[in-house]
Amino acid sequence: MRLDRRGPGSLGSQLQGQLRQAIRGGSLKSGTRLPSTRALAEALGISRPIVVDAYEQLAAEGYLQTRRGARPTVCALIPSIPQVERADAAPQAWIRFDLRPAMPDLSMFPRKSWLKSIRFALDRMPHDALGYDGRHGTEQLCRVLADYLGRVRGVIAGSDQIIVTGGFAEARALACAVLKATGVARLAVEDPSYRAWQSIDQAGLIRVPVPVDAEGIDVDVLAASHAQAVFVTPAHQFPTGVVLAKERRRKLIAWLQRTRSLAFEDDYDAEYRYDHAPVGALQGLAPDRVMYAGTVSKTLAPALRLGWLVVPRDLIELVRSEQLRWSEGSPRIDQNALAIFIETGGYDRHLRRMRRIYRQRRDVLIRALAKRVPGARVDGIAAGLHATVRLPDGLDEQSIRADLASRGIAVEELGKYRMAAKAPPTLLLGYGRASESSLRAAVKILAEAVARRSS
Repeated sequence: MRLDRRGPGSLGSQLQGQLRQAIRGGSLKSGTRLPSTRALAEALGISRPIVVDAYEQLAAEGYLQTRRGARPTVCALIPSIPQVERADAAPQAWIRFDLRPAMPDLSMFPRKSWLKSIRFALDRMPHDALGYDGRHGTEQLCRVLADYLGRVRGVIAGSDQIIVTGGFAEARALACAVLKATGVARLAVEDPSYRAWQSIDQAGLIRVPVPVDAEGIDVDVLAASHAQAVFVTPAHQFPTGVVLAKERRRKLIAWLQRTRSLAFEDDYDAEYRYDHAPVGALQGLAPDRVMYAGTVSKTLAPALRLGWLVVPRDLIELVRSEQLRWSEGSPRIDQNALAIFIETGGYDRHLRRMRRIYRQRRDVLIRALAKRVPGARVDGIAAGLHATVRLPDGLDEQSIRADLASRGIAVEELGKYRMAAKAPPTLLLGYGRASESSLRAAVKILAEAVARRSS
């Protein structure tokens, strides 16, 4: 048994938990006599009352039998709980360099600034604000987001149009449910695209793949698809990395207005554009036809589970009703902390810092690829947390990925995100959580894999 004075919980709770687990797990069997309170206290370097309290608590729970003047005994008929491996638990592969896309550098989370925002939020929140109100988002965060998104992304919305969600996945599922409720049956999806297919299928919508090329989603194909709504990532398409061209933006808006269709805009990676300012949100061109979604999962951390959905005014009540079917809302204290973090400039400062770091890492990756894999080509704009790398013709992307995995390098291939479209062999190399030296080393190994497959 080991107790950690700096660990979670008091020494007494740690002691109780370890004894309880040992008994239920079978390592302390029925009839086993435990050390005296004095002997165990000396062995663990703790005070005797802590052991006395632990023994008394376990005796009250039925784990131990105690008698004055005698050592405690483990009670009979305590069922052991075998450790059953989860059915969905896959063995963890050895990863030396993690270059999978769409993950930020979690070591850069601004812990001190966030803690200050949490404390400030708690100081300012009245007692009533700790109750059940604000299920769709606190008034403070919705107001701040309306101002921030208008200033930074050109979003046109009042605070009452903002629904706070438990991250982007909830916003996406909520949008699917709302589209189904409004009578949508066929939903157009970019191909390739982020694997949001389960949310679409579970909502009872028919997926209609629409190809993406160097200018973004093909709006002509969309118009001929008989789709009634569309999921789109105009600022930085995942996984191809392209931006929706201005002519196609105009055509897409015209299609939405002409057919009275709805779009779900995933403003993916809009905060991380490195060559110049990102294009404004599509929502700003058609606020009545676009549901706009964002999140702090890529900018701060996925663990915060904070996202937002900006909805047209005629959908507000429907969206709120659908959300209450499965959620009581995101944590209110964290919402107000985010509002304060944005209001005080902490969010902008963090983004400026991370843009500089991610751009440097991207530049290192691009230079290393040009030097070691000259037959490879980087597609898409200078943005986001990954590079879309087209391999030399004739190579098999799955074989290259498997080869890299055997050497401890985790990447993904574009084929994972395709539905119907065919494309040249392409890898997705994430640089969000990889150091510059790791990127150089990984590209060297990639070059060796390409050389072996090309010979």
